[in-house]
Amino acid sequence: MPPAPLPQRDGIDPVRIRLPADPDGAWGTVGEHLVARFGGAIGAGRVAQMLRTGRFVGVEGALSGGEPYRAGRYVWFHRDFAPEARVPFEVRIVHRDERIVIADKPHFLATTPRGQHITETALARLRRELGLPALQPAHRLDRLTAGLVLCVVRPEDRGAYQGLFGGRRVRKEYEAVARYDEGVALPVTVRSRIVKERGVPAAREVPGAVNAESRIELVERRGGLGRYRLLPATGRTHQLRVHMNGLGLPILHDPLYPGGGDAAGAEEAGGAAEAGGAAAEDFGAPLQLLARALEFRDPVDGRERRFESGLRLAAWPGAAAG
Repeated sequence: MPPAPLPQRDGIDPVRIRLPADPDGAWGTVGEHLVARFGGAIGAGRVAQMLRTGRFVGVEGALSGGEPYRAGRYVWFHRDFAPEARVPFEVRIVHRDERIVIADKPHFLATTPRGQHITETALARLRRELGLPALQPAHRLDRLTAGLVLCVVRPEDRGAYQGLFGGRRVRKEYEAVARYDEGVALPVTVRSRIVKERGVPAAREVPGAVNAESRIELVERRGGLGRYRLLPATGRTHQLRVHMNGLGLPILHDPLYPGGGDAAGAEEAGGAAEAGGAAAEDFGAPLQLLARALEFRDPVDGRERRFESGLRLAAWPGAAAG
């Protein structure tokens, strides 16, 4: 696959498409295909304007649209970025070397570009601020969760570090604040089956083979609140939030899994908050869940490594806001 002929824009790679087979000869030119492919979304006139201004680029340079259609040809372009409200917290750097960057991601900031969150993401910010255009995360962290994200500097090292997470060779430690309930016996290891349906904001537990495992420990109690250590053995979507909610200990300020006591209309409000519309955000009430520590044997040099977040959960009495 040829390298992109377009540079990143605001830390975002250009979109790459490969022209598909056309056995019926529907498209005589590249421009005809692009209009058919994107005209329904942005309008044929907008596609034509992008061609006139050189926004579509092939390996040989800007495309006019009149080039003969050829299946397998690569085309690149930058989407128009919609304005995004800035998340008013910074991404801190815990560690940086020639292979990895350990970032402390704040609440509300998505890890990677997706959906409504493109330029206002941890990855885009880090690429711009550190001057590392090839930077990629080795794993994901939910937008509403704060804490450690391991990013890989060089493409040739990416598979090794991603393999750590895929092979469950990283010890991940989270911290959460939730209500205290003396009736919940802790520590406990929760094992269940969690499913997340596309288009549905919340995940749910269902009968069937176990695919999610979390150990839940109470670290300390202050008044009606508890501070909990969460140790996931697996990495299902919203796993810790689902398991805490299932114990009757919903994480404080969780818009999707309030356990009946955190918010009214959870399905509607939670969906809006997860989608991240600016009107739905309450930056003063972040989800009280923090990816506290990452521990692993480095796949490149074999060293044992442990990194800890410098952030704090603001709802815990006496904690400094992170």
